[in-house]
Amino acid sequence: MDYQFLQVEIKSQVASVWLNRGELHNAFNSVLIEELHACFMQLNQRDDIRVVILAGRGKSFSAGADLNWMKQAGMASPADNQADALKLAEMLKAIATVKQPTIARVHGVALGGGMGLASACDICIASDNAQFATSEVRLGLAPSTISPYVIRAIGARQASRYFLTAERISATKAQTLGLVHEVTTVDALDEKVEQMVQALLLGGPEAQAASKHLIQLVEQHPLDNQLLLQTAQHIAQLRQGAEAKDGLTAFLNKQAPAWIMSAAEQQ
Repeated sequence: MDYQFLQVEIKSQVASVWLNRGELHNAFNSVLIEELHACFMQLNQRDDIRVVILAGRGKSFSAGADLNWMKQAGMASPADNQADALKLAEMLKAIATVKQPTIARVHGVALGGGMGLASACDICIASDNAQFATSEVRLGLAPSTISPYVIRAIGARQASRYFLTAERISATKAQTLGLVHEVTTVDALDEKVEQMVQALLLGGPEAQAASKHLIQLVEQHPLDNQLLLQTAQHIAQLRQGAEAKDGLTAFLNKQAPAWIMSAAEQQ
């Protein structure tokens, strides 16, 4: 397929899927979401692809959702808003459940949905300049559709902190939390990814697919359609709320949202 915002390179049984909105830090809109979903659904049908690498062009892995797109979705009808959110949930599931082992190659920022992408992959390798965050609450939102993958990666207790504070998480801290498997320098990032690819190629593809399925079976909350619908309804409702509208508008206008008190108000 020809993609507008993706570049797919296939070499020696490895597919490298590059997010290609570098000028916008690979923030995703409806088109990129649809393209990622279609791409991973296609890869799932290919027996000649053994490993999939998800990476980002430019300075960042992904800054998450394009805020202009998110704001427009919140202004849509409730049905359209929820359908839009469900597409994001289904895209993340397609990445998380593709039969091949997946590697997130993370550099720069992986914020909001970008952290969701990294969490949805089986393995995350990050450069030492990488930063992660579930930044949604600072926009009047919640990390709804990414929550199954982030909680799976870092656990509910750590999510209790980072979902609520939206603090930036360094690569080394992300490794201690369980999100990142390997941290390396920017210059050595591709070499470290290649080492992981070679390790994965030593395993049987059917055994690896079965192992991925096994993990899903034994997890406390399986990724079923009911969970997708619940998370889509969650974010859709928040996006239409006054707090989200204020937060998105304030961010786009480079202003502080209403819930941040000024220094004068704090005195």
